[in-house]
Amino acid sequence: MVGADDAYPGLKWTGSRVNRDHSGPSVHLSSREHAHLDSSEPRERAGAKPSRERADAARNRRAILAATERLLATHKPQDISMEQVAAAAGVGKGTVFHRFGNRTGLMYALMVQRAQALEEVVTAGPPPLGPGAPDRDRLLAFLDAIIGVVSSNKSLMAELAHPAAPPPGRPEETHEPGKHPVYAFWHGHISALIAAQRPDADSDLIAHLLLGALHSEPILAELASSGSDRLAAALRALAAAVLDAPAA
Repeated sequence: MVGADDAYPGLKWTGSRVNRDHSGPSVHLSSREHAHLDSSEPRERAGAKPSRERADAARNRRAILAATERLLATHKPQDISMEQVAAAAGVGKGTVFHRFGNRTGLMYALMVQRAQALEEVVTAGPPPLGPGAPDRDRLLAFLDAIIGVVSSNKSLMAELAHPAAPPPGRPEETHEPGKHPVYAFWHGHISALIAAQRPDADSDLIAHLLLGALHSEPILAELASSGSDRLAAALRALAAAVLDAPAA
């Protein structure tokens, strides 16, 4: 099994506490998205040995996504050009366009990568983010994980909640606001953890409220000026208040 730190490098576990280092990925993926991710890698003929060309392509893909992650720490997605990504990754501009089509495709691929890592830890990793911890601890750890992602990619929540366009060449995968598979996984996991502890609460709406706060302008400004610790404490306090409130 992949270790937690390997599967989700944005989190470090120290006892029951989750520490954020703001470099992690985020999100869920459907079977079609798995297929899309797989199709972005060159295919080899049956029985053929992996070629140098395939190894180079995989290395370029990793470099491009890592460079995009670094740029997102200081730029909004719409302000990042393919030329910037190519320069930061040390590859030609044509390589970036060939691999991802355009900026939308690049951002989509980055979200898919985050999805694989975070989903793996949530479903099969160690507690408190993974199974085995009390629902309360899992909820607070997951909120910490999301804040770690959003704090390094401050416009990501807005992109997920209100996607502007489908991935290039895939018009069938348009998503209604709030229905992107990434957002849907985050919302569904939070809602389920709340419902398990407070079946009387409107867990569906509460999950939307908790996530919705993360792409408001005042919150993004707070993240930019003060970092994530204050926001993490506030979001944990809100979640705890919901769980501890007297039953209606």
